[in-house]
Amino acid sequence: MLEVQKLFRSHFGHPPTHLVQAPGRLELLGNHTDYNQGLVLALAVDRFVFLAVSPRRDGRVEIVSSAFPGKESFSAHELTRGPAAPWTDYVKGVLAELRRRQVHFTGFSAAVHGTIPLGAGLSSSAALEVATALAVRQLHPFSLSSSGVPAPVKRAAGGSLPALTAAEKLEIARICQAAESRFVGVNCGLLDPITLLFGKAFHAVEIDCQSLAVEHVPMIGEVAIVVCNSGVKHALVGGEYNALRGHCEAAARALGAKSLRSVDLPFLTANRKKLSQREYECAYHVAGEIQRVVFGARALREGDFEQFGQYMLQSHESSRDLFRNSCAELDLLVELAQGHPASLGARLTGGGFGGATINLVKREQVEAFSQAIAAAYQQRAQRKLEPLLCQVVDAAK
Repeated sequence: MLEVQKLFRSHFGHPPTHLVQAPGRLELLGNHTDYNQGLVLALAVDRFVFLAVSPRRDGRVEIVSSAFPGKESFSAHELTRGPAAPWTDYVKGVLAELRRRQVHFTGFSAAVHGTIPLGAGLSSSAALEVATALAVRQLHPFSLSSSGVPAPVKRAAGGSLPALTAAEKLEIARICQAAESRFVGVNCGLLDPITLLFGKAFHAVEIDCQSLAVEHVPMIGEVAIVVCNSGVKHALVGGEYNALRGHCEAAARALGAKSLRSVDLPFLTANRKKLSQREYECAYHVAGEIQRVVFGARALREGDFEQFGQYMLQSHESSRDLFRNSCAELDLLVELAQGHPASLGARLTGGGFGGATINLVKREQVEAFSQAIAAAYQQRAQRKLEPLLCQVVDAAK
């Protein structure tokens, strides 16, 4: 928090009135199942977007970031995409969705500092969106029901706001999803914002993306989460994500299903001729992945990390061979992990096409694992690798 406070003061000449932090997101198991109304296991981890804000009287939003040069300024009432600073579109998108829901807000000054590696698949964009929504709530307290009608919220005597209810968290998640879909142009699911809003230390977040039920699954044992950033930038705005979603939705329509959640593998195989080859491959991946999440959650509850690791490896093979959202560098990282005795499981995490792998590692051998993978990746891919040991943390606040 100290860095973002310093950044704010250096640009605006006074301290911020409110501070917000949102963690990174790691998809543990359930690749591209969220928008198919499937199941997913995810983690909130200790890499953060910090946002410091203070109200303004001129109706403008001025925002600076430690990751990008200059100061961006725009009217709180005229929200248009900014090609010169596309990172601000995530902020503008949330503001636009709040405005759509009749949430009142005025201008504010903001500073952003992050420790989430950009382009690594840890969802820095969703963290910025969630942080923006929570910051506006601090500046102009509101509560949203499922009807979308905002209601005033009273501060306690000390100035604090009441904790968000589960229903309010889901509404904020929908706002963030709509911001990314309507404003940024990525037709994403609810996985990222739900994970960031429902995260719990030492637990995976199990999300049913059909009913939006959320459960916490203990991850207590002598295991650690290590993230290996391939160095290949993870960028979904270019259209790959939307294309994959299109294949999945086309497959569901051809099968007469509302979504691939209701399609199991025997039914899919029996109706293969109704689908193009690409639709079949994507549907097979999603149906199999939903099954892996069911079995994986059971393994975690039983403390069987070795079995869970096998589901991770199967997931990566399916992403690589069927869904085709891996890349040579991610495949190499998984291969290297499989060859190390400390590794229990590894797979790509996030949308794919670059980004990072998530590794389940025996805790006492994390350092040896990290050093070995970094050295081997440098030798074979000619890319520097700095593995990240991640702790599972609580939700945005």
